[in-house]
Amino acid sequence: MPQDERALDRVREAIKTHNDIKMLVLEEDTSTSELAARALGVKAGQIAKSLCFLGDGEPFLVISVGDRKVDSKKLGKQLGKKKIKFADAAVVEEATGFSPGGVCPFALKTPISVYIDSSLFAYDLIYAAAGTGNAITVLSPEKLKEVTGAPIVDVSMT
Repeated sequence: MPQDERALDRVREAIKTHNDIKMLVLEEDTSTSELAARALGVKAGQIAKSLCFLGDGEPFLVISVGDRKVDSKKLGKQLGKKKIKFADAAVVEEATGFSPGGVCPFALKTPISVYIDSSLFAYDLIYAAAGTGNAITVLSPEKLKEVTGAPIVDVSMT
């Protein structure tokens, strides 16, 4: 089975018991916030981008709004990490089991820490990657918090 199909199957399995999470597989590329917003006809802020960082060498995810950057200094301070940097594609795939542009915030290959930026709670519905560069989950920020068990952080730049 191709990597993309395995990734989609992992997400489908994870949402099976959650009737309030929908999954869409689109023809259009949704691998960036801008592309996803255009394909879905929503604001870029509603796209929940999954960003993989290394904090003192350990991978973790921050789920943030699609129209803002994450303040790595603020992030390091809130998490008690001295050195924060973006993970490269190989680390992202190894840690999450998903390719960059398709990282689902749940159904991760290995258990890593996940944090949700408070900015996502400005929206009733958000759209998060579902394992590939053209698959999306539709859910509320509250549901994302429930499914991931992730703590809320305040790390997006305004």
